[in-house]
Amino acid sequence: MAELRWQKVFCPVDFSEESRAALRVAADLARRFGAELTLFHADAPSSALHASAKDSAGPDRLGEWRGEAERLGAGVVATAHAAVAPPTAIIETARSEGFDLIVMGTHGRTGRQASLIGSVAENVVRRSTVPVLTVHAEWMGR
Repeated sequence: MAELRWQKVFCPVDFSEESRAALRVAADLARRFGAELTLFHADAPSSALHASAKDSAGPDRLGEWRGEAERLGAGVVATAHAAVAPPTAIIETARSEGFDLIVMGTHGRTGRQASLIGSVAENVVRRSTVPVLTVHAEWMGR
């Protein structure tokens, strides 16, 4: 079997505790493998009024999270933002940019709650051709 080389790690974030757990894992993998880490935030504006507020907050928060990833030992950390539906943006960006691994948080919703709200992580896992590692907030490096 060929050796797996995680050289480009993709970490979509929604600024939740689940995303923070994924950030910790992604930064650790980037540090261990000398990989490039990209933090990515996507949001689909529901209206023009909310669009400007969301779009301006995402890049600022990504900068804060980039600093955290660097403090955790990730060497090369990039950020990206898209104003489109998260599942599609994550899948298309990971594929088109040649990422080796997607590391993302999951809220772990099941049953009716998941079907009503929808699960970005589940959608990505089902549709992505890039391997996906999901992380729950409760797991914090035990």
